[in-house]
Amino acid sequence: MKLRCAVLDDYQSVAGTAADWSPVADDIDVVGFADHCATEDELVSRLSEFEIVVTLRERVPFPATLIERLPRLRLLVASGMRNTSIDYAAAERHGVTVCGTASTATPPVELTWALLLGLARGIVTEANALREGGPWQSTVGADLHGRRLGILGLGKIGGRVAAVGRAFGMDVVAWSRNLTPERAEEAGAGFLASKEELLETSDFVSVHLVLSDRTRGLLGAKELGLMRPGSYLVNTSRAAIVDQDALLDVLRRGAIAGAGVDVFDVEPLPAGHPMRSAPRLLATPHLGYVSQANYAAYYGDAVQDIRAYLDGEPVRRLG
Repeated sequence: MKLRCAVLDDYQSVAGTAADWSPVADDIDVVGFADHCATEDELVSRLSEFEIVVTLRERVPFPATLIERLPRLRLLVASGMRNTSIDYAAAERHGVTVCGTASTATPPVELTWALLLGLARGIVTEANALREGGPWQSTVGADLHGRRLGILGLGKIGGRVAAVGRAFGMDVVAWSRNLTPERAEEAGAGFLASKEELLETSDFVSVHLVLSDRTRGLLGAKELGLMRPGSYLVNTSRAAIVDQDALLDVLRRGAIAGAGVDVFDVEPLPAGHPMRSAPRLLATPHLGYVSQANYAAYYGDAVQDIRAYLDGEPVRRLG
């Protein structure tokens, strides 16, 4: 009898075509779900008959309470090689193998610049006006050349964002708790000793930090209040790094020129959520990782993970 494999949050219904599933076709039946389960009870109802689950990023938490209620589950494949939403100890206790996949930093870098450029040049406002018969030009774009780009977190993604900023002729500076002047220099960025200085002096601020106890709520009302009225904030990292209520407040008051956001405290955003209608906000539905190449890597490796597990030699184990 074939095992059953659930692919969660396959919003575009492309998991089956993004990779070649033939290596496991004789052993498993794959079912993709294009909608999101918001509660644990919904997940239990959906997944109770599946031995294998493929989940995207950290969108669906797998705490001990959920794993305990899925006695058939044997293999959990999570895209990427880091996932803080899975209780690995509980998985081990219940005999669930957890595996990861490859991923690339390129798509979130590109989306960061899509948001930043969209904000700077009023792309959505102008494109909508042209399509709908509105005014012919209503905004004046913000220049990038010669302006300061402040990067919070200069790792794989932040470092690439810095390189693009330099190509635009921007003054690129960076800060994080562990950043050294030597590392900043290697990445072609100026080193700032405090996030306060970065926020006070930057025209564009882009967040590229890993979410942890140290970074959760890093940018609150006090920190956002340091930004210039004409400055912009972009967050393609994790929503919890920026206090959502504080961000909504500065946007509504016009205390900053705008924000580009790809991550939210609740995903998918419920209808009527204030982030859906906030002024000066360019928002996208967590598209940072959503690209053809990344999906090919995710699902291609998921197939390899499943084949290796079925052969008794799991690969890319997490936990």
